[in-house]
Amino acid sequence: MSKEFVSRIIGMSVLAIGGIFFGLYMADQLKAPPFQYAIIFLLVGALVGLVLTPYLTIRPFLALRRRIRQAPAQQLLAAVLGLIVGLITAALISFPLSLLPPPFREILPFVAAILFGYLGIAVMTTRQRDIFNLIRGRFPDRGGGSEGENGARPVLLDTSVIIDGRIADISRTGFIEGEMLVPRFVLNELQHIADSSDALRRRRGRRGLEMLRRLQDESVAPVRITDMDIEDVREVDDKLVLLGKQLSCPIVTNDYNLNRVAQLQGVRVLNVNELANAVKALFLPGESLDVKIIQEGKEIGQGVGYLDDGTMVVVEDGKTHVGEEMEVVVTKVLQTAAGRMLFARLTH
Repeated sequence: MSKEFVSRIIGMSVLAIGGIFFGLYMADQLKAPPFQYAIIFLLVGALVGLVLTPYLTIRPFLALRRRIRQAPAQQLLAAVLGLIVGLITAALISFPLSLLPPPFREILPFVAAILFGYLGIAVMTTRQRDIFNLIRGRFPDRGGGSEGENGARPVLLDTSVIIDGRIADISRTGFIEGEMLVPRFVLNELQHIADSSDALRRRRGRRGLEMLRRLQDESVAPVRITDMDIEDVREVDDKLVLLGKQLSCPIVTNDYNLNRVAQLQGVRVLNVNELANAVKALFLPGESLDVKIIQEGKEIGQGVGYLDDGTMVVVEDGKTHVGEEMEVVVTKVLQTAAGRMLFARLTH
């Protein structure tokens, strides 16, 4: 039996009883037969209670609870502090307002409480980051807390970057200072992939779960599974983008489509592939290196090899040396969306 159904039954019963008493009162005022009025208002009260009770009781409560669950702890704290400051301000001005002639002295203190309470919440939640940073600057942490406690933004991890695994190595270096948040819906997607009937997907999912455990054990920055969710949105990528916008924090990913969608919506993205491309060894034209040619190229006579970091090397006249490790000279460096590509020729 659902909570909404119970609320409907209770509301119907209460308003039906209230309808009986109201019908008897109206019948007495109009000098009419009480039985008819009691039955009419009983039915009206029961119908109104059955239809409207959830909208006045359980549904607003559930919406408020859902909103509180989705809101970051810092935003909730800011709202509570703003409400307290607003009510204190309203209390200070309620005394001079109570000296006004009626009806102003009865109405204005109540209006002031509502107005200043709302203004306090609005100001604190809008400027929460500036206010908390100001408090941290005035009362610095004397306990040598972690960088995350000193104002570093948290980051959201998506499914692809966890499965990829390089985030575990990056986190150990300390480049990510803020708390790494893994939403529960991302963990559920990993579990769903790990339970897939397809062997490849199942292997990827299990790798992701293993990498997440490794992150929790080895990461310098704290890793936390969070229950924050976006209701009425089914796609994991859409949930991540909206959650990133709500928390004002970046998303760590190597998913190209998620990268573009998030950027279009104003959410910052930390792309592991872009980071890997940025720190790859840079070869300039004229430098020599050793590369194993493993396959033929697209053009006539070309051979293709790869460096340890995955950089493709296209070797002119390398087709006849497939399977051999050759010394080559770089002739051109091309930067593409997929990474760097080197063009080279044989040294002899």
